Amino acid sequence: MTERKPKGMSVETWIEKQIRQAEERGQFENLPGAGKPIPGRGQPDDELWWLKGYMAREKLDFVLPASLRLRKEIEDLPDRVDRERREYAVRHVVDDLNERIGQENRWPTPGPPLNRMPVDVEVVVAEWHQRRAAREPVLAPVPEPSAPPARRRWWSRRESDAR
Repeated sequence: MTERKPKGMSVETWIEKQIRQAEERGQFENLPGAGKPIPGRGQPDDELWWLKGYMAREKLDFVLPASLRLRKEIEDLPDRVDRERREYAVRHVVDDLNERIGQENRWPTPGPPLNRMPVDVEVVVAEWHQRRAAREPVLAPVPEPSAPPARRRWWSRRESDAR
């Protein structure tokens, strides 16, 4: 915490004294961002610069209307279903998206209209199978081992020895 300004000293002199003392202690060395350009310098002034920076840092998209978010999800659907390992999971993802598309078409939210039909589940599943088959390496069929020779049981050997 800083000490109070002495009564007889001007504010400028007092601040300059504190800066000089901090420089002598080395508090201005190795600061983060030293030697780097100031972000946004040379760009036109933006009133919402802090909000845009916050949204970019936090990866927020809640400001987009629901119709635009759904359009983005439809575009990203192949990448989304490629992360799934089972067909029923792919169907679940597409069914969930179709439910939200239908809801948006029935009760539009503020913003641009969606103008999209529900996604065909069978087409998405077929494309998912094709992409999955192309990604997986082709494995050569493993030959079945030949059957070992039939072993005679110990009791059958005794009977044949007794004859």
